[in-house]
Amino acid sequence: MTDISRRGILGAGGLVLAGTSMISGRVQAAGLPEAPIMDKATMQPPLYPTSGPDYQPVVTLNGWTLPWRMRGDWKEFHLIAEPVVREMSPGMNARLWGYNGQSPGPTIEAVEGDKVRIFVTNKLPEATAVHWHGQTLPNGMDGVAGLNQPGIPPGKTFVYEFILRRSGTFMYHPHSDEMIQMAMGMMGFFVVHPRDPAERRVDRDFVWLLNAYDIEAGSYVPKVNTMLDMNMWCFNSRVWPGIDPVVVRQGDKVRMRFGNLTMTNHPIHVHGVDFKVTGTDGGWIDQDRQWPEVSVDVAVGQMRAIEFNADALGDWAMHCHKSHHTMNAMGHSVRTYIGVNLKSTAKQIQKIAPGYMPMGSTGGGMMTEMEMPLPENTLPMMTGAGPFGSVEMGGMFTVLKVRAGLAANDYRDPGWYQHPPGTLAYEWTGDPLPEPSRDPKTPRGKRARETDLHVVDPRTRRTASNSGGHENH
Repeated sequence: MTDISRRGILGAGGLVLAGTSMISGRVQAAGLPEAPIMDKATMQPPLYPTSGPDYQPVVTLNGWTLPWRMRGDWKEFHLIAEPVVREMSPGMNARLWGYNGQSPGPTIEAVEGDKVRIFVTNKLPEATAVHWHGQTLPNGMDGVAGLNQPGIPPGKTFVYEFILRRSGTFMYHPHSDEMIQMAMGMMGFFVVHPRDPAERRVDRDFVWLLNAYDIEAGSYVPKVNTMLDMNMWCFNSRVWPGIDPVVVRQGDKVRMRFGNLTMTNHPIHVHGVDFKVTGTDGGWIDQDRQWPEVSVDVAVGQMRAIEFNADALGDWAMHCHKSHHTMNAMGHSVRTYIGVNLKSTAKQIQKIAPGYMPMGSTGGGMMTEMEMPLPENTLPMMTGAGPFGSVEMGGMFTVLKVRAGLAANDYRDPGWYQHPPGTLAYEWTGDPLPEPSRDPKTPRGKRARETDLHVVDPRTRRTASNSGGHENH
């Protein structure tokens, strides 16, 4: 697999296998598979199976699939829990915890009925464990530290072994100090394909996790105690414009799988397609019970799969429909000045702070056009250039690009869509439009300007006590 480097892990003398197997007994340290490490932040090609049942592999947005090896009838993987540096978008890096060089960790892919053996080596400064979210497995392999197993101490390796009982969409994440470890980015996708290659077959299958961080401007490490006031809402620890486009061929049957490991729900809206919800964290939905949507709500801890036929050519927006989740580096304490005339105020402030520019009185779009200096390692709230100017988005936003004539395994960005003549919105240049009918009392001219909002000094604002109004006695 390209773009994967391999690096040495702990020497054999310091390696301890401490996990018990309820299926095959313990394996020896000499049998430890290598652990691939990814250092690219862009989407890697799908990993096609070279043995066993055939399936259409998934593609992970800004991610990759973990290679495995066969040892007898066991499919073996190796995860390394470790500190990582994740580029969230060009110009901003975050110091997170993850697996095998990235956050989220690599996607694990296997087939229903597979016997999987997953080695987990801990290179964190504290103990960890891995919970296989949604899998049906022996209790001692469920990965809740203290309840099902001891925590994996720093420098040690545990082994998890279980049989994949059903196909579907799953996740993995710690159940050890999870408020810290998950807030630091420890999570990954686990996809189990049907045993029958023809069952639920699609042409392109995409996966990504919904996750979020609170990283102050100029800093690198998330504030792990933040509950909801995040300023980086992510697809796979990436924010727009750093999120890969979802590239599909016209006519393809497409599946998208989402998993939510934030602390709030996310209504994911896909433009340009009519999709059906075909899978939940409980499993696949029978065809006669699937339901149509244009937005699918993914609650905390849930997985959802949707499917559609990519019929309409174009560049279609795809995003969380909570408007503050499509922003970056939000200043939660920034005041709202919409409708406020700041001209006179700005002149006074410029006497003290030369170069001051008033912003926000006409909305936030103007901020995307200003190239103001930012603290190191942060991003503008809204950024990313489209073919017609600023997209004025951030966070959980990307573009579904539907094109004709792509090769079956071509996921390269095809550039911006070229609209055929007569299919693009345009400016009206004909006869002037008539003035709309208005109430005769509607202020016009100078009177209209007098309705502008004004900055009020709260120290001089009239109150009930100084205006002759009612008082409480």
